[in-house]
Amino acid sequence: MQRTLVEDLSAHCGEQVLVKGWLERIRELSTVTFLILRDRTGTVQIAADPKLYAELKLSTESVVEVLGRVHSEPRAKAGFEVAADKITVLSRAENLPIQINGPVLNVPLELALDNRVLSLRHRLINPIFRIQAALVHGFQTFLSREGFVQVFTPKIVASGTEGGTELFPLQYFEEKAFLCQSPQFYKQMMVGAGYERVYEVGHVYRAEKHATSRHLNEYVSLDLEMGFIEDEHEIMALENRLLAFMFSYTAERCAKELHILDVEVPSVPAAIPKIALDDALALLTEKYGKQAAGQDLDPEGERLLSEHIKETTGSEFVFVTDYPWEKRPMYTMPKGTGLTRSFDLLFRGLEITTGGQRIHTHDLLVENIRKKGLDPDAFSSYIENFAWGMPPHGGLAIGLERLTAQLLGLANVREASLFPRDRFRLTP
Repeated sequence: MQRTLVEDLSAHCGEQVLVKGWLERIRELSTVTFLILRDRTGTVQIAADPKLYAELKLSTESVVEVLGRVHSEPRAKAGFEVAADKITVLSRAENLPIQINGPVLNVPLELALDNRVLSLRHRLINPIFRIQAALVHGFQTFLSREGFVQVFTPKIVASGTEGGTELFPLQYFEEKAFLCQSPQFYKQMMVGAGYERVYEVGHVYRAEKHATSRHLNEYVSLDLEMGFIEDEHEIMALENRLLAFMFSYTAERCAKELHILDVEVPSVPAAIPKIALDDALALLTEKYGKQAAGQDLDPEGERLLSEHIKETTGSEFVFVTDYPWEKRPMYTMPKGTGLTRSFDLLFRGLEITTGGQRIHTHDLLVENIRKKGLDPDAFSSYIENFAWGMPPHGGLAIGLERLTAQLLGLANVREASLFPRDRFRLTP
């Protein structure tokens, strides 16, 4: 008999069905035993004869299949239940290290991550990654409609995109190589190869010795690059429309999951506010008495600036523009004296995007690399492409886990990573 998913059971009242899933809860009464069965689409109440249940010695989280008949039951949460004729244990669960069927997962985050596959079954954790998948699909759908081509670039590279810092080295046969910290070089190469507009969804690696609630050493980066732009504002305008589509797409396709998590997807304004970094730093000093931490925003500065923007404009997003040359990579297009055509995007007090216009002429790129104290010969396979004709271009990268965490109000970015890799975690 063909399996019926829980979400389809309401169309089969009075019929015999075969359902399969995990036993979420067991409640024994004198005349009936109620089992809550969970599959990927939801949960359903199973009414079983106590003798049938006793013979099987069922335990929660065991995988079972139930042959039974659907009938109306107003007292059941769904308004119906399945009366079991036969229950078969497909795989028995024993000695669970954590209990995952309460209203909240009441264990420390580290313990939940140690037992990740089990914790992912929890009703408040499982939806996170369905929502995350919708964000990615929204990203891909929008950019494909805008004429972008999805690309897949190497994650084993000969050098770093930002001068060889914060890299994980590895032995590549007889040579030394690194895990890729960004697909930046390859995105630009693809623009120069004539694709003009490209995007990638891929893992990147940063050997930063952080142990904070906002950093991962392996994360998913949503990257795009586009040619024939006027300036960095064209990139920001694209991201504005992109995020609006991604959020709308996710709200439509994950209404059930968002309801379970009690999350409302915020609206993305038609024009996300912009503020130059120098003006942002001056505002923080004037309004909050906060002194600038160098030529950048620290975490507190990001939070306070976002609060100000929300208070004054209603937007939960803000573009911070005009970052100094010293704070941006070698490929960033200069702007005037000491500034660059670059930006960050803050969402609810956290940077989720870095982007900007890139240098597209060979000589300026070589000059900028030297100014950074780097050797152009170390990047020859990248630089040579700019001597063969490269259009004005730019792009951005969105950290998927950060975006997910901010959207869902998660306290730690590791909660938005299926199997996080941080300063101290290499398993599971």
